[in-house]
Amino acid sequence: MEPNIGIKKEYLSQVAHELNKILADEFLLYTKTRNAHWNVEGPDFHSKHVFFEAQYEELDEIMDSVAERVRSLGHYAPATLKEYLALTHLTEKSRSANDGAGFISELLADHESLIIHLRENINRFANDWHDVGTSDYITGLMEQHEKMAWMLRAHLR
Repeated sequence: MEPNIGIKKEYLSQVAHELNKILADEFLLYTKTRNAHWNVEGPDFHSKHVFFEAQYEELDEIMDSVAERVRSLGHYAPATLKEYLALTHLTEKSRSANDGAGFISELLADHESLIIHLRENINRFANDWHDVGTSDYITGLMEQHEKMAWMLRAHLR
């Protein structure tokens, strides 16, 4: 049964597609954060290991929330690596060193890129597709990523 929530069907489709791109970004960022958690080395191993765990757990909750937002709009969330890699605007990077500062710098750049992407789309959701709810929702996501970015940035000072 299709949702009857006051948003035109074609707008719901566009909103869901944009949310699926955000979900792909979240999944890639989650995977890169897991990688940092598993593979960080150095004298600060334990503190970084624990820090990255807290970050990926928050990203896991965000991913679930984005996917459920897509479903609440009557569409399906992507759930394969192939789909995520085709939809994301982030890139997979391979590191030669597994130091905490290097992982943090990469993850910070990804969070900041995602923040910019979310900020650029807030008004599109509200104005172009008449979905103030999703506009508000991604504003909240942006704020979560701003806090996570601040936490990462604080490690680099």
